Amino acid sequence: MTTLASASKSEQAYAWIRSRIAGHAFGPGYRLVLGSIADELGMSVVPVREAIRRLEAEGLVTFERNVGARVTLVDESEYAHTMQTLGLVEGAATALSAPFLDAKALDAAAKVNERMHAMLDHLDAHAFTELNRQFHSLLFEPCPNPHLLDLVHRGWSRLSGIRDSTFAYVPGRAQHSVDEHAQILELIREGADPLEIELAARNHRWRTRDAFLAALHTRNHHNPGEA
Repeated sequence: MTTLASASKSEQAYAWIRSRIAGHAFGPGYRLVLGSIADELGMSVVPVREAIRRLEAEGLVTFERNVGARVTLVDESEYAHTMQTLGLVEGAATALSAPFLDAKALDAAAKVNERMHAMLDHLDAHAFTELNRQFHSLLFEPCPNPHLLDLVHRGWSRLSGIRDSTFAYVPGRAQHSVDEHAQILELIREGADPLEIELAARNHRWRTRDAFLAALHTRNHHNPGEA
């Protein structure tokens, strides 16, 4: 029977491990040694094991025979395909939304992007990612095609299940992302051709995909034991 004290320690261990996975101190493929983590946290292995089981249920940790617990590897092809598809449907949805985005909506998106810009010097990847969601949502939600909008929502949901925050993995992409947001807003304000808006939004998504995959390849090349 789990006591309140052990449950509390399990929660502490869960938060500690998850924060390190999110911040990539524990990267994809990193082996989670229960004893070492328990020593680091000053607790027994029991709450650590409970925490790791919880992370496994969330898909962040994978158990391998004769190896133990590892941080789940990024499914490269799944990520690439999801980002490619999301770029296509979100780009189209943003272009179709453009005529419905008035000055108030565009100013709201610009304010979100300003908050993202203010975060660049001390990047909180997860807060930045949430603001990124807000920014894009303001631009694609007015899309009058419900089927297309459903595909965008599905893409974002699928993406969140693959990688918690791309910006935690490639923080250098954050500055470019903010700059590209400003360019997309400018195109919409100017009443640019819908195809130009669509391509700008699509290429913005695809550049993030390319930056993430390039960083992943570099990491795996330098740390073959973790891949």
